[in-house]
Amino acid sequence: MRTMGLASAGMMALLLAVPAAALPKDFKAQADAIVAASAAADGPGIQVAVSEHARIVYTAERGMADIAARRPITVATEFRIGSITKQFASAVLLQMVAEGKVALDDPLAKFLPTFLGGKGITVRQLLNHTSGIQSYTDIPGWMVVANTARPYSTEQLIAVFKDLPPVKKPGEAWSYNNSGYVLVGAIIEAVAKRPWHEEVARRLAGPNRLASIRYGKDPAVGPAMATGYAGADAKAPVGQAIDMSVPAAAGALVGTASDLTRWDDALHRGKVLTAPIYAQMIAPTRMPDGSTAPYGFGLIPGKVRGLASVGHSGGIFGFLSDTLYLSGPDISVAVLVNSDEPQSGPGAVSRKLAALAAGKPYPVFTPQPLDKAAVEPFLGTYTLRGEDRVLKVEKDELIWQRTDGRTTLIPVGDGRYTMGKAGLSWIVLSRDAAGKPQVALFDDGENIDGTLARTGPVPVEAAAVDVPAATLARYVGTYTAPTGRVTVAQGTSGLTVQLTGQPALALRPVSTTEFAVEKVEARVRFVEEGGRIVRLEIVQGGQTLPATRD
Repeated sequence: MRTMGLASAGMMALLLAVPAAALPKDFKAQADAIVAASAAADGPGIQVAVSEHARIVYTAERGMADIAARRPITVATEFRIGSITKQFASAVLLQMVAEGKVALDDPLAKFLPTFLGGKGITVRQLLNHTSGIQSYTDIPGWMVVANTARPYSTEQLIAVFKDLPPVKKPGEAWSYNNSGYVLVGAIIEAVAKRPWHEEVARRLAGPNRLASIRYGKDPAVGPAMATGYAGADAKAPVGQAIDMSVPAAAGALVGTASDLTRWDDALHRGKVLTAPIYAQMIAPTRMPDGSTAPYGFGLIPGKVRGLASVGHSGGIFGFLSDTLYLSGPDISVAVLVNSDEPQSGPGAVSRKLAALAAGKPYPVFTPQPLDKAAVEPFLGTYTLRGEDRVLKVEKDELIWQRTDGRTTLIPVGDGRYTMGKAGLSWIVLSRDAAGKPQVALFDDGENIDGTLARTGPVPVEAAAVDVPAATLARYVGTYTAPTGRVTVAQGTSGLTVQLTGQPALALRPVSTTEFAVEKVEARVRFVEEGGRIVRLEIVQGGQTLPATRD
């Protein structure tokens, strides 16, 4: 692993210019430990960068850019950044808005007159994912190598989805949509009379000295480019082939973590957009019913340890990425990995590094064996906002179950149990003043619901559902969701489901078409149309993620 990758004496001077007390004294040691735990040294790896007050204060790399060639990741290694591309395309279009060349409420038909329904779809709706257009990455069977490995012009790619009926009325609902950003790129090209990525280079990468931020198609693979994999160890296979004209303005840029923090610093410090337009870019989308969707124009507003943040993740065959900017402490973090099934997801790593740099680190937990005798008095039903949660032990594991799934809790001492290995959320078991069992939930390290009193025993579960082997076999295969690939496989004791960047999890049937996901609070439903399985739906936290069968 390489840390504090200094390219020159000038960089050393830059780092030394940072105020001595800018970061926690032990930041480097703790950050190194986070990175070391995130990737194997001999498999697909990770590259990170952290900046504070527009100065890079930490970089680290671990793992291989090319396993076969034994070429390690360095500070200069370039990665495909996937959907982080969207904020670059958005920024170009918003600059055009500021110049009066485009208006947010212009109809799509103004730029693409032949697009089906284009008169009722606005530029704003393309930017904030409320256009209702069919996302081409959701078209049944389309995201296969025969389609993804070939090149497309912008017109050819739009032809894949331009005549398909909308899935929703424009403005009616929020749904992540890659087609929308292909169209953002097309509008840029219609106005600029040049490829969208040339405008990214001319307007954004060049002026802000982002040497690595470029269109990933030229060259497709170079000496600085990482190879993308579909696994976490030295035996990981290379990821599915994809020509970078396929993701287009929705995800075709490449770059380094260091340049992504430099981009964050330029964008969020007023060097790219005017203040009023930037405010719209990072604001959540207001829906017709008065609710909001946590998405702006290519950026996602949120919080990290109670601090306001804005950022975006990316996922493309062979690569995952994540960026975060914390406005209060003025901290930027970028995390890139060259695997779509890594040892640790870049989102968890970026949150841990951002919180650490801001002086509000997540607790460092050490897993311990489960003490069944200690948890036995706490087993039972708890109620949160009218919904029952059940704490129970199954097969030597402590389970936190809700109606749409379950999470395996990992003991870490002092009555605390983390929800999964990332350690960003956990529960605490304790007793009230009268000695009665209670549970406190910490989501992203914050407790917003106080303590939950036990309201009853562990309910008696219904008998297991027996699903015929032939029915299970129909569900096996790959599916494509807006966030990446979903793989359903036949395991030794039943079906498993695996999302891009996550481990395979067992499915437990609750009916012949619906399965609870073991160890997480989610369910998977299989949908049949015309005598074949056409998609699945992952239901979690009140939201539904559709995935179309390949």
